[in-house]
Amino acid sequence: MSTQAPFMRTDLGPSSPLGVLDRIGWWGALVMIAIALVYTLFMLLSSRGAPKHGGPSHPDAPLLIVILMPCLNEAEVIGASVRRLTSIPDPGLRIMVIDDGSDDDTAQAAARAGDERVEVVRRQPPRARLGKGEALNDALSIVRSRCTSVSSSRVVVGVMDADGRLDPHAIGEVRKAFAPQEVGAVQMGVRINNRFGSLLARMQDMEFVIFTEVFQRGRRRVRSVGMGGNAQFVRLSALDALGPRPWTRSLTEDFDLGIRLNATSWTNEFWPSASVHQQGVTNMRRLVRQRTRWFQGNLQALHLLRSVAREQRGLGRADTLWQILTPYLLLTGSLLTLSFLISMATAGVAAVLRWEQSWMWLVGAYVIAFGPALIYAWIYWRIERSEGLGLIRAVAYSHLFVLYGLLPSLYGWRAVARELTGRTGWAKTAREAEPDQAAQAQPSHTAAVTGPGGQVPAGSPVPGNLPPPDGRAREAPLTAPRAGGAGIPIPTGSSPNDLNDTAIIGRSTHRAASNLTNEETR
Repeated sequence: MSTQAPFMRTDLGPSSPLGVLDRIGWWGALVMIAIALVYTLFMLLSSRGAPKHGGPSHPDAPLLIVILMPCLNEAEVIGASVRRLTSIPDPGLRIMVIDDGSDDDTAQAAARAGDERVEVVRRQPPRARLGKGEALNDALSIVRSRCTSVSSSRVVVGVMDADGRLDPHAIGEVRKAFAPQEVGAVQMGVRINNRFGSLLARMQDMEFVIFTEVFQRGRRRVRSVGMGGNAQFVRLSALDALGPRPWTRSLTEDFDLGIRLNATSWTNEFWPSASVHQQGVTNMRRLVRQRTRWFQGNLQALHLLRSVAREQRGLGRADTLWQILTPYLLLTGSLLTLSFLISMATAGVAAVLRWEQSWMWLVGAYVIAFGPALIYAWIYWRIERSEGLGLIRAVAYSHLFVLYGLLPSLYGWRAVARELTGRTGWAKTAREAEPDQAAQAQPSHTAAVTGPGGQVPAGSPVPGNLPPPDGRAREAPLTAPRAGGAGIPIPTGSSPNDLNDTAIIGRSTHRAASNLTNEETR
């Protein structure tokens, strides 16, 4: 006589509480999957082709481009980033490195790598280490104080990370992108420069490529392009529309900025013709810490729902609401992932016990999970094949990319826990040393770095064509740029060091070039 154990076999009657919950869960999961697939398909179709801008266009209008580079303990990478920027022969380009109270030689490394177009701004306690948004806002005050004679629509403020490497033609592409006068902000593509030596970095590169090539391109058509923390460029007049301090204290101030800009009359644009190359995280623990911060910052954007619903229209409003609600959808989706894993375990036990069952559901699950990834593999291969990537390997990467996409199930709930407990500290992601920095040639001029009272720290070179700083902040406004040469904008009546007054923001008693008021420096 034999008995069959009813292992994990529960009769869920249609009217029983468990049966009702089962049907609700089943239909809920089906609706979520359908919405995600339809949204992805819509973005895939929308990403083909570029939008048409209305209104006036001035492709030859001169622009002054000021790049802000906030950094904290970035001595390992800042030198190469500054050298890459100064290698761009554009007289209308200025670079402002913002040392946010570093403990290492970040300021000195930036100064040694710079030329007369580079300025190093040193923030000191209690102004230092208040977040990236605060560092950018203080630097923007300096830019505004020196642009009093320049139309704010002809000044473009860029933001780059300390490890960012712009394509050599990127600044020229910025000028093209801002030709339509309705464009207030431009986000460029992002690539991971160490993708060839780390599988984890490769997944991050694929993530950025898919995000920009599918979703950012698609959002161009519905006017909901988002801003990132690296290679974002914004007209000064568009920043003015957001108030005196446009960047918030959110952990993802770039995400907030993009959403609020979309709610104005300005247009956000994604420009795929140039990219910034940044360093990927090669350690899983550091990656989880980084993404926890990003996820928590996205959770903090919930307060923007009302303004988006009130001020945006059409598909742009719908997609921006989707962007704000995405972290909550990912948290809900993590429960589906858990349910799928339980189903897999149950099916495995049933197979061991030789219970009769159908495996067709597994085929459907594969198509749903990996079908879009196969399309992503094709897109990624088309872009990366020039670097030697084969189609079969791209398909293999796409399968790993699906597993990589399950990480929000881990760091998402960690971010929720941090937000609920009020832990909002900024956990900076450590950079890895780049061995090619020392081999790069040093420029003939360097940017000056001053300490409190205007004294030059030991070992900080001063440009040979500039006098040593004497502690007096020179509040010289930027003169208006004009077209010169072959369409290259050159500031009228000014030298490249018009933006070179080094500012000390902190406890220093002298007036800095930032022209901050007493209220702003508290």
